[in-house]
Amino acid sequence: MNLVRDKQIRYFGIFLFSFALLLFLFGMGLNAVQEKAMQNLFLSHDRAIVTSLIEQGVSKAVIAKAVMNTVSSPEGTVLLANIGVTEHTAIRFLPFIAEFQQVSSYSLLLAGAFLTILLFIGTFIFLWKREQLYLQAAKVITCFTEGDFSCHMPQMNEGTIYRLFASVDQLATILQSKNEAGHKAKEFLKNTISDISHQLKTPLAALAMYHEIISDEPDNIETVTEYSEKTGLALNRMEQLIQAMLKITRLDAGSIVFEKESCRIAELIYQAISELTTRADSEGKEIIIDESPEEAVLCDKQWTSEAIGNIVKNALDHTDSGGKIHISWNRTPAMIRILISDNGKGISPEDLHHIFKRFYRSKKSMDMQGVGLGLSLTKSIVEGQGGIISVQSTWHEGTVFTLSFLTEM
Repeated sequence: MNLVRDKQIRYFGIFLFSFALLLFLFGMGLNAVQEKAMQNLFLSHDRAIVTSLIEQGVSKAVIAKAVMNTVSSPEGTVLLANIGVTEHTAIRFLPFIAEFQQVSSYSLLLAGAFLTILLFIGTFIFLWKREQLYLQAAKVITCFTEGDFSCHMPQMNEGTIYRLFASVDQLATILQSKNEAGHKAKEFLKNTISDISHQLKTPLAALAMYHEIISDEPDNIETVTEYSEKTGLALNRMEQLIQAMLKITRLDAGSIVFEKESCRIAELIYQAISELTTRADSEGKEIIIDESPEEAVLCDKQWTSEAIGNIVKNALDHTDSGGKIHISWNRTPAMIRILISDNGKGISPEDLHHIFKRFYRSKKSMDMQGVGLGLSLTKSIVEGQGGIISVQSTWHEGTVFTLSFLTEM
């Protein structure tokens, strides 16, 4: 029983058992005393009668027969009634019985008082300890309600009450986690809004300036055309920025559920680069897909294609004309790896550990287009599906990105 596991209840139960045993022993002792007192009472009464009869000259044989007699007769009953001894006679008129009653009453009173005090003390100690336990628990719960989760409920022993306290502690841990998650969500929202507003300042300022220039020279077709093109580029950059931020925010907030399915890697890659081959041709660059053995990977096709496309786009941004981007894949016993390499400028050692941070732009690539969100988005997509993304790069020699996914069991 869980009730017996509670140390306080167990001790109180032992106390009640001991009290019951003591009560039984008291009863047995009192019964023995009563028997002895009753024996002495009858002996004293018989002695008094025998003494009186001897003084009156009654023979000893008659007295002995009278003392040992156990049968009463109507004549005897009538005689006792005539001298005032009946079942209705008050005890105070029967001196031997009155003395016996007085001794018995005092004994019972003392024994009852002692046992009552003992029971009261034991019960008071148990209830007092229980009250202290409840007060301690109430104090901890008050701390929880005030947001202080450094306290803990009493859990020194076993039993139902301590299981309840453990459940309250577990509930407090859950509330603390939710509270921390809420703070993190607020901080995340604050940082996201700050990032978006900061990144939008530049294109908005540029749009305002372009609009002012076009407004000042509405008849100058060359100026209008030039700054209209710049306005389009700024709007396109803003759209890319907002779309990328929305995707990252949804991924970080956990509002996107990846719908994993078995996808052929070749098909996945062709979908990822379908919109980049034209750009590569126009810039004199080549995207090469190795003839690797056909493999399939368990992933969300749409999102994983976007992650691969972001890496290829990054490679095109950092590869000069005539450069090549190689895409290949292989299988290990536990992983399927997709490798995307280029022979471009590479990543400097001081930038290598920061490339997956949001809005991070190397000082060596400030003249290139981009908002610094592509690789951050890619990392969120890959890791959100339980994959791993890694990078190796040598400055002025090229870069290799590796996307690793667990194989199907």
